[in-house]
Amino acid sequence: MKITVLCVGKIKEKFYREAVTEYQKRLSKYATFSIVEVNDEKTAENLSEVERNKILDEEGKRLLSKIPDSAYVVLLDILGKKYDSVEFSRFMEDNMNRGNSHLMFVIGGSLGLSDSVKKRGDAAVSFSDMTFPHQLMRVILTEQIYRGFRIMRNEPYHK
Repeated sequence: MKITVLCVGKIKEKFYREAVTEYQKRLSKYATFSIVEVNDEKTAENLSEVERNKILDEEGKRLLSKIPDSAYVVLLDILGKKYDSVEFSRFMEDNMNRGNSHLMFVIGGSLGLSDSVKKRGDAAVSFSDMTFPHQLMRVILTEQIYRGFRIMRNEPYHK
């Protein structure tokens, strides 16, 4: 199984990087796991709708260029389906059992995801109705993927 987290922007804070690195290391026994970053666009305050759409389109083009045709694309979207950890584990396992050998999770930038990226998505997942910084979301997602594998294999993990 191959799992990729595709995201806009880099993690700036050391503590977020360290957390992601720790979960990457733990995940290596379960799957080929990687993180692919694309550059984000500078985002000013009080953008017009035209400026907002231009930024989303630019970031969207970068994201789409990194998505292989064979990947099953899971968008992180506040309007996506909500799961608890056991259901999320089943979601991953069901996709693996259906022959989806490459799950690609996509995290947008501060403005979200472009319509073109949303059209490419095969599924959308929401972790909360709250908004999280995309850097923190990377940590949360990586931890939940790791937790999902532990659940799949009936291995103990703290609750």
